[in-house]
Amino acid sequence: MPAPPWIDTAPWRSSRDFRLTWTSGTVTLLGSVFTMTAIPLQIADLTGSPLAVGAVGAVELVPTIVFGLYGGALADRADRRTVALVTEIALAALSALLLANALLGTPALWPLYAAAGLAAALQGLQQPSLEAMIPRIVPHDQLVAAGALLSLRWSVAGLAGPAAAGLVIATAGAPVAYLVDVATFLVSIALLAAVRPVPSGRGAEAPRWREFKEGARYAARRPDLLGTYLADLAATAFALPAALFPFLARELDAMWALGLLYSASAAGSLIAAATSGWTDRVHRHGRFVLLSTAAVGIAMIGAAAVPSLWAVLPCLVVAGAANWTGDTFRSAIWNQSIPDELRGRAAGLEMLIGSAGPALGDLRAGALAARQGIRAALRTGGLVCLTSAAALSAALPALWRYDRRTDPHVQAVRASAQAEEAAR
Repeated sequence: MPAPPWIDTAPWRSSRDFRLTWTSGTVTLLGSVFTMTAIPLQIADLTGSPLAVGAVGAVELVPTIVFGLYGGALADRADRRTVALVTEIALAALSALLLANALLGTPALWPLYAAAGLAAALQGLQQPSLEAMIPRIVPHDQLVAAGALLSLRWSVAGLAGPAAAGLVIATAGAPVAYLVDVATFLVSIALLAAVRPVPSGRGAEAPRWREFKEGARYAARRPDLLGTYLADLAATAFALPAALFPFLARELDAMWALGLLYSASAAGSLIAAATSGWTDRVHRHGRFVLLSTAAVGIAMIGAAAVPSLWAVLPCLVVAGAANWTGDTFRSAIWNQSIPDELRGRAAGLEMLIGSAGPALGDLRAGALAARQGIRAALRTGGLVCLTSAAALSAALPALWRYDRRTDPHVQAVRASAQAEEAAR
C-alpha cells in the first residue's frame, strides 16, 4: 500500500522524548523568530545601512565556528539533554537582556551585536547535542520521517513567527517582541527538562583537540558526507539573504509586507513538509540534495528578475520548498549513516555550516547590495548557488550515487541500532 502524501508522524507516536524535544524546539523557534526579526529592524532603524544589518553575520561567525566545533565534541562526551537544557536557560537570560535594552529611551546599538554573538556561541554549544539526541530517541527506520518533522517545526516557526513578529513590532514595539521570546523560553525549558537523560557512550571529561580532528577527518574521508555540507553552504551563503528583506520591502514600496517576505520561504517549507509522505520512498538521498540546491538558486534568480511583490513572493515560496527538501535528505544522510560515537562532532560540523552559511550570506548580500543594489545581490547569489550545485554533482559523484539501501555506512549504523534495541 503506498504511503499517504502527507507527513509521516510515526516518530511522534512512537517516542515520548521525541514529542517533548520537538515541541520544546518548536516553542523556542516561535519565540526566537521575534528576536531575529526585532534585531535587524532595530539596527536598520538606528543606522539605515544594509551593511550594518549584514554585519550581524560577521559578529556571529567566529562564535559559531569556535563553539559549534566545541559543542560537537561536548555532545560526544556529556549528557546531551543536560547540555541542551543549560544552554536553553542561558539563551532565555540573553533575551531578557535584549528586553532591558529595548526598554531604554534610546536603545544602544552595541548590545544588539553583542547579543547576536553570544546567542551564536550558545546555539553552537546546544545544537549538536539536540541533533545527536535524535538517533538515540527515534528508531532507525523512522529517521527520515523524524527529519521531515524536525524540518516542519522550522517551517511552522518561520511562517507564523515573522508575520506575528512584524505585526507585534509595528503595533507594540520591539520590547514586546523580546518579552514574547522570554515567555516562550520558559515553556520550552519546562518541556526539555521532562526529557529523559541521553548520556553519551564515552567518558564525561572535557573534549580534547584530537577529538575535533577525528570528526573532521571522518567527514573528509566521505565525499558524500562532505558534499552535503557544501550543498548546504551553497544554498544558505548565496541564495537565502534574509538581511536584505527590510530593504527589498522598501524598494517594493511595501514595508507593510516585510513579514510576508520573511514568511514566504517558510510557507514553501510548510507546504513541502505537509505533503512529504513521498520522502520515505526515496532512496537516492544525495541526488535530491543536489537538485534541491539547484532549485533554490533558480528561485532566487527569479526573485531578482520580477518587478512586483506578488511576483517575488512565489519565488521565495519555491526557494523555501526546495531548501526544505534539501534539508530533509541531508538530515537523513547524517542520521542514518554516521555512527553514534561520532554523531555529536558531525552535528557540530553540520551546525557550523548551517549557521555560518546564513551569517556569511547576510554579510555578502549586505556588502554587495550596498555597492550594486538589492537586485544584483539577489541575482548573483542565485547564480552562484546554481553553479555550485552543478559543480558538486561533477566533483563529488559519490553524493549523486548515494543510496540508503546499499550504502555500507547506513548498513553498519542500522546493524548497531538494531543490536542496541535488542539488548534493551
